[in-house]
Amino acid sequence: MRNSLTRATLWSAAATERAALADDLAGLHEAQWAQQSLCGRWVVEEVVAHLTAAASIGALRWFGSVLGARFDFDLHNDRRLAEYRGATPAETLEWFQQVVTSTTSAPGPTAAWLGEVVVHAQDIRRPLGFVRTPAVETVTEVARFYARRDFTVAGRSTIEGLRLEATDGPFTAGAGPMVSGTTLALTMAMAGRGAYCDDLTGPGVLTLRDRCTT
Repeated sequence: MRNSLTRATLWSAAATERAALADDLAGLHEAQWAQQSLCGRWVVEEVVAHLTAAASIGALRWFGSVLGARFDFDLHNDRRLAEYRGATPAETLEWFQQVVTSTTSAPGPTAAWLGEVVVHAQDIRRPLGFVRTPAVETVTEVARFYARRDFTVAGRSTIEGLRLEATDGPFTAGAGPMVSGTTLALTMAMAGRGAYCDDLTGPGVLTLRDRCTT
């Protein structure tokens, strides 16, 4: 099933999730900003700076940055992250707050950029012990996109040969050994976050966990 929400609705959902994350970040102390996230080698502050960069750089700047990095996407991301990381965590947060309602993005489907916000927000929250579940309708759109294609994450490859069924919404995908859980946990697992496999059940979980990257 293709994404059913309009582009405007997807951007509105992204703004809602950015605003919720900004609220969560407002009370962090210095050690929490330096907490390791679920996103590879990045700490919390770096993930926030990455989200700010993603909402600040349009197609032309993105292409220029990628070309300048000779298509080394890790280098591209690190350069843009450094650009949008403030001198202090407070400044990093201030810059993020300024892009809460942004509809600027790199080329690609809007569902992918909504997914960036949803996934990276959980990359931050889970290690900090914060709990927020976005609207099921919002996460379902991201889950459907991830299951359909490999783009910002290798979602389709990660679930190949598996059957996913959400316990809290309409999302289903694939065929094979069952993996069930909340739409958010399934989405995070498709994004390679192995920690969320702890929240899933079914005979396909071990296979899915083996395919997760972090």
